[in-house]
Amino acid sequence: MQYGVKWCKSLPLVQALFFTERAEKGEFKGFWARTAPPDTFQSQALAQLAKQKGFKSIAILAINNDYGNGLVSAFIPAFKAVGGTVVNEARPTFYDPNTSTFDTEVNQVFKGQPDAVLLVSYPETGSLILKSAQELGFLEGKTALITTDGMKEASLADLVGKNDQGKYLVAGMLGTAPSAGGPALAAFQKRYQEAFKREPGVFDPNTWDATALLVLAAEAAKETTGTGIREQLPEVANAPGEEVTDVCEALALLRDGKAINYQGASGTVDLNPQGDVTGSYDIWSIDDQGKLQVNDTIDITGADTATTPE
Repeated sequence: MQYGVKWCKSLPLVQALFFTERAEKGEFKGFWARTAPPDTFQSQALAQLAKQKGFKSIAILAINNDYGNGLVSAFIPAFKAVGGTVVNEARPTFYDPNTSTFDTEVNQVFKGQPDAVLLVSYPETGSLILKSAQELGFLEGKTALITTDGMKEASLADLVGKNDQGKYLVAGMLGTAPSAGGPALAAFQKRYQEAFKREPGVFDPNTWDATALLVLAAEAAKETTGTGIREQLPEVANAPGEEVTDVCEALALLRDGKAINYQGASGTVDLNPQGDVTGSYDIWSIDDQGKLQVNDTIDITGADTATTPE
């Protein structure tokens, strides 16, 4: 297929940035778009969250892969731009994804008692890191925890466990993740629950919207060629046109010769000339009962992305 839509975290940040920059230069000629924002925007959201919470100093502990390296590279200048200090900026602490013990890394980031530790990880290793931090006596100190979309897992509190007093170890932890708050979200969640008997994952709404846009663009073009989809994708995703959240209804409108503006589950999925969506990021936390809650959002539309790593 000639046309590509990025809808998940499978592409590392450095590649995602590269795609945006190449799109800005016109190299893709419109044959590329995505329904999830690049992680440069998440770095902006994390920096804003840290500023809101009054964190002046942060130490970084991140998985040593493209995801971790890319987010760290983007976060450091973003946090410095809002007046923060990354205490291990010269040598951020990275861990091997295949490691199962983390005492050395945990000691490195907590020992200076920064205002917060930024953990860029996934639940499998992140939960082990947090258990190690508890065993070393760091989780009940003054240093707060903030993390990213990779750790946004409904069962995280149970994975990490409780202390001797029965309190969830990660209670109070904060994180960011791309918002899934589009007009079609409730209907998508219901349909997903009925089909799979579980809650959708963090990027499932983006996957749904990517597929919907491809189908609608092909219908509008009356062909499934890359050129046809390229020409019609912005037409079905953006205004003007009748706002519609249901894919079947949208198809019917197109077959009647009407213009549409698809409103998705992950957001309104308006595409800019480079094929990127912006939108907002959820601020999520773990409450005292171990439940993952979305407390607020940070709008990063139009955020300064001059901190993009080269």
